[in-house]
Amino acid sequence: MSKVDRRIAKSQIAIKNAVTELMSEKSFDDITIQDIADRADVNRGTIYLHYTNKYDLLDKMIEEHIENLRGLCQSASEMTFQEGNYVWYEYFERNYLFFSTMLASKGAPYFRSRFLDLVIEEFKTEMDIAAGKNYGLNVDVILQFFGSAVVGAVEWWFKEGMPLPARVMAEQTGALLDRNLE
Repeated sequence: MSKVDRRIAKSQIAIKNAVTELMSEKSFDDITIQDIADRADVNRGTIYLHYTNKYDLLDKMIEEHIENLRGLCQSASEMTFQEGNYVWYEYFERNYLFFSTMLASKGAPYFRSRFLDLVIEEFKTEMDIAAGKNYGLNVDVILQFFGSAVVGAVEWWFKEGMPLPARVMAEQTGALLDRNLE
């Protein structure tokens, strides 16, 4: 894999940060490429060099975070729910502005849907959910129920300004999952 030029990497980070900051201030529909360029301190052409338009930029940002979360799941596959959750909650905490903005903005339905799909996908591959206490229940209902619970807990955590530390959220949501998916 070729190494990315540091100037390009710095520009892309500045552009992504600019979009996130702007989305925390106003509707994505009201944000222009010029707004992003001004905030990131780059030329409009620099943005167009990497992204087709602001929607392409947002899509790539969302996919990058979804892929990072998927990677965290793979690296945490041998952990308990609490330990694996802690890895996720640490990531959420480090990327607070992005996640809190995405879950509170008009772009939230698309992001929330992608996030829910990821959670369900991970549950589906990580466990035999139709056994134990959940034997006889419809697998799709189980997946939707627990996936929505996880996404809802994360939304609540951000909406309330992260009132509990990441470790506590991970332990408590992990304990609930462990208790109900045995």
